[in-house]
Amino acid sequence: MASGGAMARPQQAPRLLLAILVTLVAFSYEARKKSFIMVYEVSAVDTYAADTIEFTINKFNKESNDEYNFRVVRVLKLLKQVTDHMEFIMDLEMRRTKCLKKESHNCPFQEGNLYKQIRCSFTVFTIPWFEKYKILKKNCTDV
Repeated sequence: MASGGAMARPQQAPRLLLAILVTLVAFSYEARKKSFIMVYEVSAVDTYAADTIEFTINKFNKESNDEYNFRVVRVLKLLKQVTDHMEFIMDLEMRRTKCLKKESHNCPFQEGNLYKQIRCSFTVFTIPWFEKYKILKKNCTDV
């Protein structure tokens, strides 16, 4: 009978492991649900913020139907939200430049008939240490 009792224990081991696994998953889910979120205003010269703004403007210009690039005139608002990743919420004032899509450096702003200024709000998901960025929200209006 002693050997019969020993046989029952190995059959219980998978159930015990499954119960432990389910408990760990439940605890990690609860911990993630309660993860602390910090939201604070940052400067545009903050390393991660500067990289995120650069990514956002490049992506905006690439996807824009305008034949000219835009660049930032002013950063109106810049918030950083931190959890296991970062999200930047930004309001940018941008103007059309004299540079066509393929040009991008040292671009002066357009004047006269081609002058155009816009205000855009972006929410950008980023894991900057892996250089991963994704624009979650974008809303632009003429100024």
